[in-house]
Amino acid sequence: MFIDIPSELEAALIDRSLPPWELDGSFLAQSTMERYQTELTATARFEETAAILRHALTGEGGGYAVLRLGNLAKALGTGDRFRRLATAFAAEVAVPFSPFPRWPLWKDIGVKVDKDPGRSSGIGYNAFHMDLVNATRPPDYTTLLCVRPDPLGGGPSILSDAHAAVARLSEDSRALLAESAYHYGIFFDLFGVGEEYKPFPILEGSDPGEGFVRFTAKMLERSELGQAHADAARELAEELVRGQVSFMLQPGDYLIVNQRRFLHGREALRSGQETVPATDRRLLLQLFLRAPAGAGSAA
Repeated sequence: MFIDIPSELEAALIDRSLPPWELDGSFLAQSTMERYQTELTATARFEETAAILRHALTGEGGGYAVLRLGNLAKALGTGDRFRRLATAFAAEVAVPFSPFPRWPLWKDIGVKVDKDPGRSSGIGYNAFHMDLVNATRPPDYTTLLCVRPDPLGGGPSILSDAHAAVARLSEDSRALLAESAYHYGIFFDLFGVGEEYKPFPILEGSDPGEGFVRFTAKMLERSELGQAHADAARELAEELVRGQVSFMLQPGDYLIVNQRRFLHGREALRSGQETVPATDRRLLLQLFLRAPAGAGSAA
């Protein structure tokens, strides 16, 4: 699931300067997507690489990919030119958008030592979850672009095949997870993700192996659940950990996760974060993608 950029494509992209993007509401404008595609399709091996990326995300057994953009980041820095290229790759998968009107298209996820350790910007273990779990239309893809890893060496990303974990559960547990008995979080000032879904089922009523697995391990501690439903969700959490993969994102790595297939999280950062200047701490940029209507989990 790690995709290296061919050297001839890297060289061409370093010389390529894409125009600033335009938005249509909170979504990347269609005109920008077409402009980016037109410019990059003419670049050697771009279409081949984009096809490999889409297959890794939606093909059989797939669900996540890491584009290795580190050489581009070294050559261009991680400012506007680099982010436009990353946005262009994302637009080959689905439509980039921001569900948070108060944030730009790319949202910073830094490290704050005084935050809840389990949050994305905290320093502790960030347990398996899908983003915007309590929205009727969660983003189809969540993506994370690594600007800086933890300089102390912690915080590897973790991913787990949600449907494979569900398949290992008992029928009784799956039946409980399919009931609308779960709730988590708040729903405020969001765009493009439908309405608040409360309560919601963890397993949607689609065929096995399809649809969202609406899970966040945080609801086990922060939501009032009946014992049977909590036990079923806890069993799922254990299976997710049992099947997890783990890797450290390097500078320029671009992780894209198909939320209809995989859940994600992060191991704790290494202790001593308070000794690291804020400008040197781990920094990721987050971008969400919406698959075209009727595309399901495919782009």
